[in-house]
Amino acid sequence: MKKILIMGLPGSGKTTLINIILGLIEPDSGEIFIGDYIASSESIQIPTNKRNIGVVFQEYALFPHMTVSENISFGLNSLDKASRSARLNETIELVKLKGLEYRYPHELSGGQQQRLALARTLATRPVAILLDEPFSNLDSVMRREMRQEMKSILRENNIATIFVTHDRIEAFATSDKIAIMDRGKFQQVGTPESIYYSPSNKFVAEMSRTCDFIQGTYQNGTKTMAYLTDDDFVDGGGDEETFWRCDPCAL
Repeated sequence: MKKILIMGLPGSGKTTLINIILGLIEPDSGEIFIGDYIASSESIQIPTNKRNIGVVFQEYALFPHMTVSENISFGLNSLDKASRSARLNETIELVKLKGLEYRYPHELSGGQQQRLALARTLATRPVAILLDEPFSNLDSVMRREMRQEMKSILRENNIATIFVTHDRIEAFATSDKIAIMDRGKFQQVGTPESIYYSPSNKFVAEMSRTCDFIQGTYQNGTKTMAYLTDDDFVDGGGDEETFWRCDPCAL
């Protein structure tokens, strides 16, 4: 299953899109497919609790009065006792919380709370998982560790995943595809390599790497924009802003 990451500045519409996918907001038009069925269209609106989509919010939303085991088991009431116990043990092993089953959320580290939030979602066997700024509450060292751990866990479970972030390091480290969003519209969707080396416009270039922009004139006299990075000089040609990578090159 693919992992797609939606990246954009605050206010670009990332969380609104997540809420539309979850069914918390009804879109004005268009269709949403989950697997091979329509979850949202002009005539169909599948309720949130029927979409079988897991979500991990930025604040984790753990139940403070419940232990690790109780938090994970919360969504498993439809299973019989034996199945619920088996699913609980399997999930605890998966997210490396063995031995912490009877601790409460406030007794866990930030990384352990993150894993608990993910475990509670994975335990219900969703068809897809939405992760809304999942690492923003962690320090830089823990964030790097959790990125790798979560990537490994999701790959092992083969679950389609949508990340939402404004952090470019997270975007390029965790995803198979990246969608750059600005003011409610996707500016470019592609692999991390295509986003990084072939940005479609100035906004995408700024979001994907640190660079400075200078005005330039192309050979045909058309005014264009270029950007300069530590190791590249990238110039654009044509009536619209376009970018290409020149390596090596010199000014």
